[in-house]
Amino acid sequence: MMTSLAKTNVADAAQPAEQEIAFKRVSVLRMLLSDTGSVIALTLVALTLFCGLFAPWLAPEDPYGGNLGMMLKPIGEAGYLLGTDGQGRGMVTRLLYGIRTTLFMGFVSVFFGCVVGGIIGFVAAYYTRWSGVLMRFMDVLLSFPAILFGLAIAAIFGPGLTAVIIALSIATVPLMARVVRGGAIVVLQQDYIESAHSLGMSDSRIIFKYVLPNCLSSIFVFVTLRFGQVILLGAALSFIGLGAQPPTAELGAMASEGRNFLFFAPHVSVLPSLVIFIIVLAFNVLGDSLRDALDPKLRK
Repeated sequence: MMTSLAKTNVADAAQPAEQEIAFKRVSVLRMLLSDTGSVIALTLVALTLFCGLFAPWLAPEDPYGGNLGMMLKPIGEAGYLLGTDGQGRGMVTRLLYGIRTTLFMGFVSVFFGCVVGGIIGFVAAYYTRWSGVLMRFMDVLLSFPAILFGLAIAAIFGPGLTAVIIALSIATVPLMARVVRGGAIVVLQQDYIESAHSLGMSDSRIIFKYVLPNCLSSIFVFVTLRFGQVILLGAALSFIGLGAQPPTAELGAMASEGRNFLFFAPHVSVLPSLVIFIIVLAFNVLGDSLRDALDPKLRK
């Protein structure tokens, strides 16, 4: 009798939750599309992803084959839409491949950082006996800036894209763990979690069926905002020589290479810096809009 009653309680709690999730998807999409800033941000993000994914087909030339006779051509001269760099390579091609490399760096760093941080956050929230140890360790990681991680890892493995990805992944872990733990603690206090325990559900099933779906909104917002931060941090590490090494096209490294020509060929450094600015701004605006759309106090 008690088992059937618990099943009824879980079912009654789950049905409104499913309806709320379906309603939330529709209302979130409506709010995003009704805001001009979020529409522009979505368009810029989609355009950036398109350029990064299809760079090999969009690029008009080889990104690594230079022509010293055409070096440092200004914008629009000699058939080069955005000019050339110090090796005579077209800036359009270099920017497309730079976006591709930068997005790859950002996606891999955020993915691994969020997966590891999410697991730690759920474990700390569900198994309270581990919470103190895990979260104090996360506090220790938070005390080190990402650039310091980059310096340490570059000293061990040498500078390169791998060192930047490892550094940014480690820097993302404690932030993600805090976000997930905070959301999971709120969910675990609900009555239907107690009913699920009384039914004898396994810990993993409770987490994946009830806790994780109710934390997805905060996770999505964090991932969107963190992606822009990771792009900026990765570009900074590459700018100081710890990231992608020549001749790899990466926006931060391209901006660094153009410093030597800043007074007579500013486009070599300004264009990749401008692309970084647009990408980071687009993801930040999208993250803010997504956070507002998912906030029940702001949804109508």
